[in-house]
Amino acid sequence: MAAVKSEPARILIVGGGYVGMYTALGLQKKLRSREASVTVVDPQPHMTYQPFLPEAAAGSIEPRHVVVPLRRTLRKCHVLTGRVTKISDADKVATVEMTDGHVEEIPYDVLVVALGSVARTLPIPGLADRGIAFKTIGEAIYLRNHVLSRLDLAATTDDPEIRKRLLTFTVIGGGYAGIEALAELEDMARYALRYYENLDPADMRWVLVEATGRIMPEVRESLGVYTVKELEARGIEVYLDTRVKTMEDGHVVLDDGTEYDGDTIIWTAGVKANPVLAETDLPLDQRGRVICTATMQVQGLDNVWSAGDNAAVPDLSKTDVDPAATCSPSAQHAVRQANQLAKNVVSVLRGRKPKPYVHKYVGSVASLGLYKGVADVYGVKAKGFVAWGMHRAYHVSRMPTFNRKVRVAFDWLGSWVLKREVVSLGQINDPRAEFDRVTKS
Repeated sequence: MAAVKSEPARILIVGGGYVGMYTALGLQKKLRSREASVTVVDPQPHMTYQPFLPEAAAGSIEPRHVVVPLRRTLRKCHVLTGRVTKISDADKVATVEMTDGHVEEIPYDVLVVALGSVARTLPIPGLADRGIAFKTIGEAIYLRNHVLSRLDLAATTDDPEIRKRLLTFTVIGGGYAGIEALAELEDMARYALRYYENLDPADMRWVLVEATGRIMPEVRESLGVYTVKELEARGIEVYLDTRVKTMEDGHVVLDDGTEYDGDTIIWTAGVKANPVLAETDLPLDQRGRVICTATMQVQGLDNVWSAGDNAAVPDLSKTDVDPAATCSPSAQHAVRQANQLAKNVVSVLRGRKPKPYVHKYVGSVASLGLYKGVADVYGVKAKGFVAWGMHRAYHVSRMPTFNRKVRVAFDWLGSWVLKREVVSLGQINDPRAEFDRVTKS
């Protein structure tokens, strides 16, 4: 009697960000035919390479080139555009709300939890109404158009108070996201002002507010100090050890007594694990992250894996100092974890033992605008043009797919030869406005 072939293992990846996409990429390269099927579920049909969001917002990179289309890249996987609302590992089922509103239950044999993180908000009056996050390509495009539109509005008013409010920009949060967003947008706005006869760079006010005593904790303190000095040399006000008490109606009040009005408030004060994790039966830590072993298997569950911002993965490089240390939420960890995770899933499917994730910290690079940056790589620190070049070289090397690497490189070349684009396309935020105006007149 002929042997009955076993059915392929059903691998479900919830989330199509760094971890989700890179894990799926690894699996589709390593899995044999009929060994397993891979399904990826994400609310967006693309993965966003977030380190390039500041340059997309500043016009150095075309926004479409910052995202990687999942269906085009994961050709051997099933890609579903929907939002996971619940996971029951006891039943081996994930509940997914599809984009058209209907709900499906997707069964699985192996689960990879890659839901990532969302912006961490605080109960600050006015934040929900005035704050603009900086985690998605949509937010980057909106901020670019918003900042440039403030220049247009300021150039058309004769009221000094209104102009002052329009040209006041606040960034809350001094991590990488906040510093790069601030530096790139200020650099773009300063460049754009050469085309406004009645505006001057001195008319703008850019403010950075950070609750701790230093910025960019990922790099050595001396580089953080250097960055603050560089920002202040450009006229940017930096408030350390300072918190925002309220921002109602754009009136910002800091806990040191500083008050001012501003029309743009960018919120980059940290992230938290995706709250959907609370709707699962997976073990979570006090920060709402999935508790994992060093092999990235979820604690107590051999068939469930997790990595990235939503996972508490032990940081074996720091256990000598802190046995409870977990990997920080960064793109560097997420990409490397995903590569190891894909190998581990394949190993377990083939009856082998998974390997622990061990990562030696390489360093960090940050852009401070065109031709300006800081870097701390392999213990070597760099500043200015060299660091800016290191930043671009590192991130284009990490950009997924050859297609996107080439497109980003050509964007940079075009910006260098033809100069930066400083056009506001604010109509995309309300495309029916002109149609409504005509129909009502």
